Amino acid sequence: MSVKVEHLTGGYGKKPVIKDINFELEQGEIVGLIGLNGAGKSTTIKHMLGLLQPTEGELVISNTNIKEDVEAYRRKLSYIPEAPVIYDELTLEEHIYMTAMAYNISREEALNRAKPLLKTFRLQDQMKIFPSHFSKGMKQKVMIICAFIVDPELYIIDEPFLGLDPLGIQSMLDLMVDKKKEGRTVLMSTHILATAERYCDRFIIIDQGEIVAIGNLAELRDQTNMHDKTLDEIYIEVTQGGNR
Repeated sequence: MSVKVEHLTGGYGKKPVIKDINFELEQGEIVGLIGLNGAGKSTTIKHMLGLLQPTEGELVISNTNIKEDVEAYRRKLSYIPEAPVIYDELTLEEHIYMTAMAYNISREEALNRAKPLLKTFRLQDQMKIFPSHFSKGMKQKVMIICAFIVDPELYIIDEPFLGLDPLGIQSMLDLMVDKKKEGRTVLMSTHILATAERYCDRFIIIDQGEIVAIGNLAELRDQTNMHDKTLDEIYIEVTQGGNR
């Protein structure tokens, strides 16, 4: 399994927000997508989800091109948004069932997959409750549970730690590591660079709509000639310290 983003150019209007984005994600790795606010991270993610139409470029997951079969492409991924998307009229249980229906998973299988996740995030007694009444952190946990019952090839996670308590953050990280061990791929956008440095295999640094550095920490250090520096220090240099 591999994910290919080739010559991706696009945005919201005539002027592109992202320009000629190229990268591949390999099976069984966690990749951090990092950049300043407005750098193009969310725009890249929205194109990968099929929510925006690129002006140029190709998006492929396991040889399935989004242009050729968008539904088959989307079933190969799941998404955890930065801001939880909750339906006021649905209970937690119904959110799980709705997710299952979208991915052609039986209710029984969805519940079996959800049970350990519900226990991990301490929501097993909330199945009949409407998550619209939950705190932001609890709503985010609903998004995590729904994304992880899908068991796709690619997880796209946008700022997953916002609103989560320390236990929730660690549980989320443990899930990502477990999926990596199973051969799944995770693309995670985050500003918490110390955590990214610890858990991500590689990094994509984007600035002003372009990729300015890509690779593991050792490769980033070589590319920037910043040996023994942290990801934080490299990030600040390539996004603010240069002539960009």
